[in-house]
This record gives sequence, structure tokens and C-alpha cells, in this order.
Amino acid sequence: MINKILVANRGEIAARIIRTCKMLDIKTVAIYSEADKDSPYVKMAEESFLIGPPNVNESYLNINKILSVAKEAKVDAIHPGYGFLSENGKFADSCRKEGIIFIGPSSKVIEKMGDKIVARSIMKDAGVPVIPGTEGAVASVEDAINLAKEINYPIMLKASAGGGGIGMEVVHSDEELEKAFESNLKKSQRFFGDGSMFLEKKIENAHHIEIQLLADNFGNVVHLYERECSIQRRNQKVIEEAPSIFISEETRKKMGSIAVQAAKVIGYTGAGTIEFLVDEENFYFLEMNTRLQVEHPVTEEITGVDIVEAQIKIAENKTLPFNQDEIVSEGHSVEVRIYAEDPVRFFPSPGLITKVEFPEGESIRNETAITNNYTVSPYYDPMIGKLIVKGSDRKQAISILKDALMRYNIEGIKTNIPMILEIINNEIFQAGQTTTDFVEKHYLPVIKK
Repeated sequence: MINKILVANRGEIAARIIRTCKMLDIKTVAIYSEADKDSPYVKMAEESFLIGPPNVNESYLNINKILSVAKEAKVDAIHPGYGFLSENGKFADSCRKEGIIFIGPSSKVIEKMGDKIVARSIMKDAGVPVIPGTEGAVASVEDAINLAKEINYPIMLKASAGGGGIGMEVVHSDEELEKAFESNLKKSQRFFGDGSMFLEKKIENAHHIEIQLLADNFGNVVHLYERECSIQRRNQKVIEEAPSIFISEETRKKMGSIAVQAAKVIGYTGAGTIEFLVDEENFYFLEMNTRLQVEHPVTEEITGVDIVEAQIKIAENKTLPFNQDEIVSEGHSVEVRIYAEDPVRFFPSPGLITKVEFPEGESIRNETAITNNYTVSPYYDPMIGKLIVKGSDRKQAISILKDALMRYNIEGIKTNIPMILEIINNEIFQAGQTTTDFVEKHYLPVIKK
């Protein structure tokens, strides 16, 4: 049994994990940097520890300091949330060496899936369709240009260790590739300590669709259906929904089955997500996230499964309490990410929130960790909350979302709420034509008029 968990994260996801722990009567330990000392999640936990200065390398990425706190607080387990150390194999391994349960898959699986080149190869061997591209790292810009001629432009240049849209760029010519290769290689080295780059064919008019998985330690794996995550800016998601209205029931079953089979092949345990790009005819493996996803609430809303609870139960070595046939999808859920940023230029907008009012209602869920007179730090990702709604169908969900956004009030800083309203009022979005280039095609041209 797990009696005490350290949440190795901050903000809204720390608050969300603590909430489920309270429901399970599990004590929690929060960690915080000097910049987060007044954050609401810090007060939610039974215990809280200052972890260091605002810089992430000295706080939320400081493995030794986090483990020191974990041992001092005598925790049984650590939940990494998403981001930071959630997909760090060294951290997972270090936890287990200290006799602390890491709530997630093994370090070996994390490392394999964290290397996009290795992950492509593993998935291909497991029978998962992969996007046409290079089989290994590209050694030089000259090699990249030669290989691009075989793949044909447009091409996605990607960092093998990348994430969150960093180290990723679409290129349309040799000239663009030459320029992008050097800049993204340096960026990848700076952010991830690994400059390995590879090429993939750019799938045009694609939908970004992912399958949520749960796997216990006894070989049982299920999927919780799919999420549509195609509305993105700078390769980062802004709006997510479940289920997708784009794919057919036949494709839904096929994608779910293939994702489950892939998880079994790699020996996956815990909660994980396999992401795909889907065009009019085919779907292709994009990447696997070996952690809780930001957008997990929409899956929880349509299935009734608390994914954080499931993670904890799996970490306690319990079997999944349901099989695939017992998981039912009902209704439609949409999540929007609320960012502290300029909705036109997408620049972060840190500062003092002088007033905040959240929309409330039976079909409305707020995941956040901000309050009146809360200062949004410039040190971390500008996402300050998530608004999740559920309707009987997509049309009703969008209607509820629109009303909720109109009542969502944040004063003192800029947010992306005007952007979200512009998107969901768009007839093309309402028709479900939510391809990954939606923002470039249908939002940016409107606001730049």
C-alpha cells in the first residue's frame, strides 16, 4: 500500500494529483521553488518543502534534492506529473534504487520511448505504421539534404530527444533545411543535451489523434479510446477533445488494438499515450508519451476513469479493475489550455493576476492553481490552467465551452482566451475539420487582417 506520495511537480497538475490522493486517503508532500512559495497547491499538501531557486535546474529538475526531500519526508512513492522529470529514465531509476516507488513505467521503457529514433524502430518492428523518414540520426546537413530528395518536401525536421515542439520545424526546400538543421541541432543540444536529428515526411491535412493506455504489471493492457489534439500553435496543443469525430469506428478499433499490442510488445506499465498522425486514408505512429498527459481530463470525462487513481493502483501492484469490453465512452468532452500569453504573437505574459473568476457549472471542470493576486512566474511554461467541459455530443460541448469562456475572467495579464473563442466560433472548427495546420490556415490570417 502507498500511504504517502511526493508530487514532483508544480501548478495545476500538482493540485490535480493531490486531489486524487486526498480521495484515496493518501498523504501528500509538495515541493516548490522560491517563485512558487505562494502557489495554492503548496497549501493543499499535508507537507511542503522548498526545493530551491526559480531556475528549474536548481529546483524541479534537481534529482538529488528531490530524493533528499522524499527520504526526509519518508514517502512511499513519487508521482512526477508531466514535464520536468516525468520522462527522465535516470530519475525513475534513482527512485527505485532508493526504495521509492516511481509512479510510471520502468526506466528502460522511458529511455527507449524518449528517443524518437529508437521509438520509431521499435514501433515499426511491433507492426505499428510509421511515417516515411530516415531510419537513424542524420549525420550532417549535407546528408539531410540528400535524404530529403528521397523523402520529398515538405519534411518535418525533428530532434530525437525533443518534446513540446522544441527542435521541430517544417521545411520546404534545401535552403530552408540547411538553415533549420543547424539552428534546431543547437537548440536540441541546449534543451535536451542531445543534438541527434532525423527527418519525416510532412503529412498534409493531418489530424493529431492519440490513444490513452493503461497497463498493469501482469500483462493486462487496455485503451481508453482516443483524443483529438489537432488544434496546435507552434506544435503545442491548445484544444483537445474526446472522442474524435473525424475517424471511423473501424479506424478507432484498429488504432486502439494496435496501440494495445505495441504496449504489450515493449512491456509497458502504468498510464501512457501513443500519438498518431491521421490523414484521409492512413494513420502513422508519431511518438509515445510515457507519462500522464496534460489533456487526460477529457478521457476521464467520457470514460469515468480517474487516470491518476489508476496510476497509483498500478504502482501498488494491483491488477486493472476492468477489461476492454467494460470501458464505455459516453458523451463528448473538450479541454482548452489557458495560457498567460499574448493571443496574437504567442509571447508569454507573466505578471500579477489582480482578479480571477472561474466559470462554474455541472458540466464544467477547472484544473488550475491560480488565485486573486497570484503572480505568474516567467520561469515556467505559461499554461496557468485548463477548462474542461462535457456535453451529450460535440455540438452541446462546444456550446457549454463557449458560455464558460465568456465567463472566464482573468485580469492583470494577457491570456489566450480570445484566441480560443475565435477558434471555436469558426465554422470549420465546428464542422470538425480540425487539422494540425488549423491555426496557420484559419486563425492567424483572421487576426492579421
